[in-house]
Amino acid sequence: MTLPNRPRRVAALYRFARLDDFEALRAPLAAFCCGRGIKGTLLLAHEGINGTVAGSEADIAALIDHLESIEGLAGLEVKYSSAVQMPFHRMKVRLKREIVTMGVRDIDPTASAGTYVA
Repeated sequence: MTLPNRPRRVAALYRFARLDDFEALRAPLAAFCCGRGIKGTLLLAHEGINGTVAGSEADIAALIDHLESIEGLAGLEVKYSSAVQMPFHRMKVRLKREIVTMGVRDIDPTASAGTYVA
C-alpha cells in the first residue's frame, strides 16, 4: 500500500532467540512486508532478528504481531519513531551469520542476555 504525503511509523526491533530454521522465514516475511507496503531491512540469523522498517501505523502493528507469533520471537524489543516521508526505498530480508556483529566466535547471545535497563 502506497501512502503519499502521510506520516510513516518507523520500528527499530530486535530479539535474540534461537531460530534453527531462520532461512525458511525469509520469503514469507518479505512477502508479508511487501504486500503491506512496508520497507526497510530485517536481518535473520540463527541467533534472532534485528531490523528497522517503516510503513503505516496499522501495517507496522500487523508486522509486529506477526513476528511475535513466530516461535522464539515473542517479546520483541521495539522502539518506535515517525517519519514524514518513507525513509527506505525497498524491503530487504537478509540472512546473516550474526544479527549484531560481536567478533567473538561460539558466543550464544540467547544464553547470556542481560537485563534491559531503561
